[in-house]
Amino acid sequence: MSGKLDGKVAVITGAARGQGEATARLFAAQGAKVVLADMLEAEAQKVAADIGDNAMALKIDISAEEEWLALARTIESRWGGVDILVNNAGIVHPAGMLDLTKADFERVLSINLIGAWLGIKALAPGMIAKGKGAIVNICSSSGLWGMNGLTAYSASKWALRGISKTAAMELGHKGVRVNAVFPGGINTVMGNVTNEAPSELAKYYVGQPIQRIGEPEEVAATSLFLVSEDASYVNGAEISVDGGMTVGVYTPFLPGAPDKVG
Repeated sequence: MSGKLDGKVAVITGAARGQGEATARLFAAQGAKVVLADMLEAEAQKVAADIGDNAMALKIDISAEEEWLALARTIESRWGGVDILVNNAGIVHPAGMLDLTKADFERVLSINLIGAWLGIKALAPGMIAKGKGAIVNICSSSGLWGMNGLTAYSASKWALRGISKTAAMELGHKGVRVNAVFPGGINTVMGNVTNEAPSELAKYYVGQPIQRIGEPEEVAATSLFLVSEDASYVNGAEISVDGGMTVGVYTPFLPGAPDKVG
C-alpha cells in the first residue's frame, strides 16, 4: 500500500519531541524519508532510531545560517535533496512586556522567526530546482490574537505569519507551496506547562468550543495534508488547529431561552 509521501524527503525542525516528533513519525509512516533537525541531539537520535532506516537526526542551531547550509549539504549527499520543510521548532519565554529583556526578546525571535526564514532560504532553492516542494510554517494561535505575558512569542508568530504569506507569493509560481498552521493548546512539554493528564486539562478550555487540549498528532495530520498532493492547489493558507479558540468564547444558550430563528 502506497503512502501519501512516497519518495519524498522531509525536514522537520524541533522533531525530538512533541509536534515535531509526531510529524516525523507520521510522515515516515506515509513513505517519506525524514530528517529530525533539533538541538536535542540524543532525543532526536532516539526517535530516528525508533523510526528506522528512513530517518536521520541532525543537530542544528536553526538561528545559524551556516548550520542550515551544512544540513542541506548532508541531506543532498545522502538522499539527494529536500522536498518538504516543516518549520516547527520554537521556544517560549513567558514574561510581562515591561519585564522582558532585549536579550530574551531577540533570542525568541532568532529561533521562532529568523530560524524559519533561514530554513526557507537554505532549502527552497533545491525545491525550485526540482520544480516542486512544500513548506509548512508552524505558527500559533497567539499569531492570530493577543496573548497575555507572551510578547516575544506572539510577535514571532505574527511575523512568521507574514513571512508565510510572502513566501507563498514569491515561491508559489516556482512550484513551491507555502502554508501556515496555527496550533492552540497542544499536549506537549511546552503546551502542557502544568504537566497534568489530558483528562484534567479540560478546565482550562471551557471557554473554547472544543473543550479539551489538542494532541500533537492532530497538528501533524494537518501538516501531512498541506504537504501532500491532497493540497496541491493550497498555497498561502492559514489553518487553525485550536479547538475553535480563536473563533471566540463559547457561551451555551441559557436554559429555557426561546429558539432563535433566521
